[in-house]
Amino acid sequence: MLPQRHRMRTSTEFSHAFRSGIRTGRRNIVVSTAKNPGKTTQVGFIVSKAVGNAVTRNLVKRRLRELAALTCAAHPEGYAIAVRALPASASASWDQLRRDYESALETAFAKLDLHQSKEKP
Repeated sequence: MLPQRHRMRTSTEFSHAFRSGIRTGRRNIVVSTAKNPGKTTQVGFIVSKAVGNAVTRNLVKRRLRELAALTCAAHPEGYAIAVRALPASASASWDQLRRDYESALETAFAKLDLHQSKEKP
């Protein structure tokens, strides 16, 4: 389960991830990741009605929360991560969702590191 201190709740937190971050997408999800230095890593989810009915959306959210808990354990500080589930995630298996999440997050972290190294002289 994702601890409360790692949950994104306000629109300001989501805006920071979307506007200041790097966006990477896969078949089932889109991940927006921003640096958040000195703060606890926070993860938020956007699962719209386009994904499916309430049962389906909650299943997708539960799966994503488990993946986010692993991310927060590995990176407890320094990131704001917003995950948008795409309609294809409704029919995705656990393994497909996990692969897409890990791949998108890994790419986002690499882009953030590259972006940060360009900013430093």
